[in-house]
Amino acid sequence: MAEIEMEQNALIISETDRTGVITFANDDFIRYSGYNWNELLGKPHSILRHSDMPKAAFADLWKTVKEGKTWNGFVKNKTKNGDFYWVYATVSPITFETGEIRYLSLRRKPTRNEIIKYDTLYKTMQ
Repeated sequence: MAEIEMEQNALIISETDRTGVITFANDDFIRYSGYNWNELLGKPHSILRHSDMPKAAFADLWKTVKEGKTWNGFVKNKTKNGDFYWVYATVSPITFETGEIRYLSLRRKPTRNEIIKYDTLYKTMQ
């Protein structure tokens, strides 16, 4: 498994329904994940979950967004072929006039020091 380093100007964007099923993915999401659009649409966002990620991080994410708040954090994602890449993620709930709730996630490249810090921290949480 090799690390894929995001380009500095890359911005990964996705949207899910309230259960975490992908409803939108931009070109950077497709490029870094290694999946094509048809493989992502309708799939749970957890398709990218890397086994090094502590369950507590995602429990905190879901608790935060279900309370209507924005969550920020560092995430190690797994690609389709088993490689990985780190992101700094911001996940926000969006409530439509109809009452429908979706979650919008923006992800950018973290610094090398941030990756080292959170890789070390997450290993202690396993």
